[in-house]
Amino acid sequence: MDRIIYNEHWARVYGAALLFSLIVGFSFLFAKTAVTVATPLQTLVYRFTFAFLAIYLVEVSMKDRKPINNLVRRKLAVNAMFYLGFMVFQVVGLLYSSSLESGIIFAAIPILAKIIARFALGETSSFRQNFFVILSVAGVMAMVVGSTNSAPAENNFNLLGLILLILSSLSMAASNVYTRYVRAECSPFRISFYIAALGCLVFHGAAITAGLIDGDLIGYYLSPLQQPKFLVATLYLGIPSTVISAMLMAYMMGHMTAVKATIFGNLSTLISILAGAFFLQEPLQFYHLVCTGLILAGVIGTSLTTSAVRARH
Repeated sequence: MDRIIYNEHWARVYGAALLFSLIVGFSFLFAKTAVTVATPLQTLVYRFTFAFLAIYLVEVSMKDRKPINNLVRRKLAVNAMFYLGFMVFQVVGLLYSSSLESGIIFAAIPILAKIIARFALGETSSFRQNFFVILSVAGVMAMVVGSTNSAPAENNFNLLGLILLILSSLSMAASNVYTRYVRAECSPFRISFYIAALGCLVFHGAAITAGLIDGDLIGYYLSPLQQPKFLVATLYLGIPSTVISAMLMAYMMGHMTAVKATIFGNLSTLISILAGAFFLQEPLQFYHLVCTGLILAGVIGTSLTTSAVRARH
């Protein structure tokens, strides 16, 4: 147990981590639904529109809002840019790469976060913790490889796609570590607000540009709304999967080391595969169960090992 987690709070902290994994895990189901009727950019536009509207309504209803200075605003903007960088690089990178490459690279995010946190925050870890992190990552990678081998082959290697996916994973790892840095001055709500606001601004700007190039700006915006399942999917992606998950991650980063919080992303990958098997009737093989054991052992083991923390603010 981390020294920075008080005994009376551990259930709340790990409860938040499990809820985060569930929300993100099920988001893949809704993302698959959304992209069947709209482009990735249209999905991102409505995802962040709903995210911003939801969190703005909460913002205006708050009575005692704590003022923040310009330096803190800049830190929040940097953190939001890291988060949006993850999404942009991911969406574009997936256009040029295979599911095998993307799954393996994204599985390595906890390792990348661990390296960044070591230099940025001075977080160190024991041999046991390193072992469990690698165990969890190996479980995700093995599951991705097995799933890809049982699906139609995607053997076209693309260097640009690989670079974009690596940049996406680095952005996510940097976002998680930077969230831990800004948590000393900002609440989880404020961190989520800036992510939703900046995302809404950036993706609407991109959508307006795409619509003008296409020659039908109104149609570009309105065509996805003709599908009720798109609205349901983007509502979930916008509110629980963006606003609430960002708040949960920020809360976790206030009480966990970066690697411990990030490792729950691997658990969300496991949940997404199991959800696909149960809700989309995707095949569930024996190796899924073996990899499930590896991922769970890695997540639990990482959570129970002790880390040294010397946060630099």
